[in-house]
Amino acid sequence: MHCGLSCQVMRHPLAVALTLVLLIATGAAMAAEPDGRTPKPAIEPATAGTQCVAAPEVMRRDHPSMLKHQRDETVHRGVREAKSSLKGCIGCHASAATGSVAQARTDFCSSCHSYAAVQIDCFECHSSKAQRTTALAGTGRP
Repeated sequence: MHCGLSCQVMRHPLAVALTLVLLIATGAAMAAEPDGRTPKPAIEPATAGTQCVAAPEVMRRDHPSMLKHQRDETVHRGVREAKSSLKGCIGCHASAATGSVAQARTDFCSSCHSYAAVQIDCFECHSSKAQRTTALAGTGRP
């Protein structure tokens, strides 16, 4: 007659302990794989000659709260054209290929948000494309 799983665990504690150690060691080895094996998001560089409002590590961590703060400043207080506006971010980070930050999977916002499995909801209301200015802007001519 065979006993159940709990019976087997009680009869072979050394085997169970060894199995757990091997599982933990395997997980640690996988976590320490070289950078070449781990897929990274494809981040297109910002427009040359521009300076971001904060260092890249700060932006990666804090951009959601920065954008929410700017949203509150704009919507509740009417402050526009601030240095941390969504329009400013899009102007610098729009892809040369698509002109957008979220149209293709390789665009600036989409690449990181896809990598982190985070849904972007900014562009349900806002345009993801940079507004390019031309010499004719403001003249009333197309």
